Amino acid sequence: MSADPLAEAYRQWQARWPGHADHMAAVTSVMRVQQLVLSRIEAILKPHGLTFAAFEALRLLAFSRSGELPMGKMGSRLMVHPTSVTSVITRLERRGLVTRSPSPEDRRVVLAKITGEGRRVVEEATDALNRARFALPDLSPEEAAELTDVLRTLRHSVGDL
Repeated sequence: MSADPLAEAYRQWQARWPGHADHMAAVTSVMRVQQLVLSRIEAILKPHGLTFAAFEALRLLAFSRSGELPMGKMGSRLMVHPTSVTSVITRLERRGLVTRSPSPEDRRVVLAKITGEGRRVVEEATDALNRARFALPDLSPEEAAELTDVLRTLRHSVGDL
């Protein structure tokens, strides 16, 4: 790519709405980086047969004390719609990486539980992501922390925290 399309968008915005060009460029940059990083993450996870959403679900279950969580709680912790959790868990269940069962305390609640194979896969995928520095190999730990702080400020400002 010979020219940066975001720089050109900034130039156009600056000519028309100079007081807003930096915010437009920031949002456009965040959106583009999200696409690029997700693509890299998905490539790292592909040999393990996982998408990032599936990895997050397995990792969440592996982090839990008992290896199982109510699917509704998973949606809250992963910050996704319950339908998305159901879809991911269905795919993981087909592969034998999780099981689903009604809660013994409340049969309306469905529990997802990681299997031994699920633990093995998520540990291998975690090692691969850690080795790849989560697809951000050019950022130092300090830069990654600084980026996280800036994004936390943004998340706070839009009511996510």
